[in-house]
Amino acid sequence: MPFDLAFIWAGIIAFAVLVYVILDGFDLGVGILFPFAKTERHRDVMMNSVAPVWDGNETWLILGGGGLFAVFPLAYAVVMPALYMPIILMLLGLIFRGVAFEYRWRTEKWKRVWDLSFFGGSVVAAFMQGVALGALVQGIEVVDRAYAGGWWDWLTLFSVLTGVAVVIGYALLGATWMVMKTEGELAAQMRRYAVPLGWGTLGFVGLVSLMTPFQDPVYFERWFNLPGSLYTFVVPMILVGASILLFRGLAEEGRDRQPFLAALSLFVISFIGIGISFYPHMVPPGLTIWDAAAPDESLAFALVGTVVLVPLILAYTAYAYWVFRGKVDPEEGYH
Repeated sequence: MPFDLAFIWAGIIAFAVLVYVILDGFDLGVGILFPFAKTERHRDVMMNSVAPVWDGNETWLILGGGGLFAVFPLAYAVVMPALYMPIILMLLGLIFRGVAFEYRWRTEKWKRVWDLSFFGGSVVAAFMQGVALGALVQGIEVVDRAYAGGWWDWLTLFSVLTGVAVVIGYALLGATWMVMKTEGELAAQMRRYAVPLGWGTLGFVGLVSLMTPFQDPVYFERWFNLPGSLYTFVVPMILVGASILLFRGLAEEGRDRQPFLAALSLFVISFIGIGISFYPHMVPPGLTIWDAAAPDESLAFALVGTVVLVPLILAYTAYAYWVFRGKVDPEEGYH
């Protein structure tokens, strides 16, 4: 083939996962912060701020998971049994919060139950995403092209740490989203929350980054051996710049978009860091992109549909955000 189809597909899957994280991350963050709203009206506004877009955000999760199954079947066959429990719990969390979106408005008697479901589902989904990431980073044992580890290998101190890190990071995204989308007391409250959440996110990013190179010798060599470290050193420098923009935006009234965009950039930069550690592996430490890929004929066939599908998803996602741009007002809607 004139193109490295496995590499192209790895980029598509990585892009889908990244878009899912930065889009669904903020609406999971809104759910994590939901119980801390001071009034029922504030909770209504918080849910209304993500109601038009939350289900569209999860399209990217389906694209990433479905794409992995279609074009990297060996990776899918290894990852699923290794991470079966956190993935199932994540999906249950997403189901509970999805149902809460619909039923919360239709009952007064059970409203608190659905509020709790929205919060609990958001926390569980975010935490399990982080746990799955941590388990993948620390490596999955593969023997004879099959998962060879135990049922609880995914549950370690490192994976729990990454789980907590994702919860705090998503809460930061949720707080900065509310700063951008709301006004008055609620926006001020979320601006105050975003400061400690920002420091917490940076602290966990730093801690996980320090621990990651010790999970596998390949990671350590990638980050700390010359001349490669001269290039990888750029990543933490950009992270520092994004952090400065985050806290400056939070400190100055009127810069409502800057904190959210800066918080998103923290996730993008962290994702790039993970990619630097992983490449060329699809499932560390044993399966590379090319080991896990389907035959070129299958990759080419699937790519034809994806070339049409991904721009369409990007277009309707952009259109939805454009239509519902601006601040949310509990009386007037968007303005």
